[in-house]
Amino acid sequence: MANRKRKFVLRVPVTPEERALIQQKMAQLGTKNFSAYARKMLIDGYIVHIDTGPVRAQTAELQKIGVNINQIARRINSTGTVYAQDLEDIKGALAQIWQLQRSILSSQR
Repeated sequence: MANRKRKFVLRVPVTPEERALIQQKMAQLGTKNFSAYARKMLIDGYIVHIDTGPVRAQTAELQKIGVNINQIARRINSTGTVYAQDLEDIKGALAQIWQLQRSILSSQR
């Protein structure tokens, strides 16, 4: 080890499934040398970070809209009457959903 160029050994415990996946990816690259593969991936590999903030915000808004629609449905079921304002509220909620969807999709481009 005194004359080795690489003096530090890094060890990573993996599950059998993870090991199989690593071996599968190595096979796709046509390499059998795990050290070379791991070194290349650790140095030149990249991390994909997905910002889920907009999706979380959309989920929260959809929950609020769902609560509003449930309240309208409860009122319709209890009175047996559909009010024009209820329909307008539902249309407004749907418009909000589409607006959120468009804004998230446009921010992903």
